Amino acid sequence: MKKIILLGDSIRLMGYGASVAETLTTQYGCEVWQPDDNCRFASYTFRMCFDYKAQMAGADVIHWNNGLWDLCDLFGDGAFTPIEDYVRTMVRIARILKTYAPTVIFATSTVPSPKMWGHDAERIKAYNTAVTKALTDEGVLINDLFTPVYEDVDGMICDDLIHLSDKGIEVCAARVVEAITKHL
Repeated sequence: MKKIILLGDSIRLMGYGASVAETLTTQYGCEVWQPDDNCRFASYTFRMCFDYKAQMAGADVIHWNNGLWDLCDLFGDGAFTPIEDYVRTMVRIARILKTYAPTVIFATSTVPSPKMWGHDAERIKAYNTAVTKALTDEGVLINDLFTPVYEDVDGMICDDLIHLSDKGIEVCAARVVEAITKHL
């Protein structure tokens, strides 16, 4: 039985996580573990990699996302996490995750509605570009969740302006399942 780990912020927790776990369990016979916790911002996930070690060790595939918390401009003075710090922390996470599983997949940050305060599609693109380059150099595979959401923000984002709608969950879950099952 293949062991799969799903890590990530609320896009996973409130979004694609349950659907992906059900599909991987019922259709592919995988054991799936994901935290009941929102992995929030990169430095929080980095810290939790220590606490989750027992659950993640020996995994076959780890699929993970972080970003929207880091990219949010809470105070009007720039992103919560400066891009250099974000990329550096994400690389550290990747290196740890690679000690737990031979295959690590990173999902790019989705884009909220343009009406959502504190977020900007161009900043998200810039962070996604920087982090995917650095993670690819580390041997991490990339799952692009940004593009399908960006192409249909109104259909993919729910009324809270940031989380996935039912359609967004369906589309992103299918992309996550596809990314993972390529490596089973």
